[in-house]
Amino acid sequence: MITYLDRARPYTLGLFRIVIGSLFTCHGIASLFGVLGRDTLRAGTWPGWYAAVIQLVAGTLVTLGLGTRTAAFLGSGSMAFAYFDVHQRAGLLPLENGGEPAALFCWTLLLLTFTGPGALAADRLFATRPTPQQQDHHLGVPV
Repeated sequence: MITYLDRARPYTLGLFRIVIGSLFTCHGIASLFGVLGRDTLRAGTWPGWYAAVIQLVAGTLVTLGLGTRTAAFLGSGSMAFAYFDVHQRAGLLPLENGGEPAALFCWTLLLLTFTGPGALAADRLFATRPTPQQQDHHLGVPV
């Protein structure tokens, strides 16, 4: 059973990345374009408009698996800022200050920063394939 789960790990991580990235992108789209039940933020307003741009760009990159670690790190940092600068003024805990989405996005994007994109990432399309000599080196075989 564990072997099966281990083989499924990169695909599960890839699906996790796609879902988190899509949800993050939706927050940016909603705030920038006034859809999905949100009002449009005026361009250049601090910090909301900038956060929405980060959500849109970083979320799209995470969803596609392009520069996942960098985009996830940027998104995670913006959500940490949102939590501590905006939400924590209303109370200490996320449940009382409305900061649950910011806290969850912060931690899930930080996880993607450390795990990478998993399977199904567009980065893999642009990655160079190792030469046979590099493959032997990675396997511990002297070249």
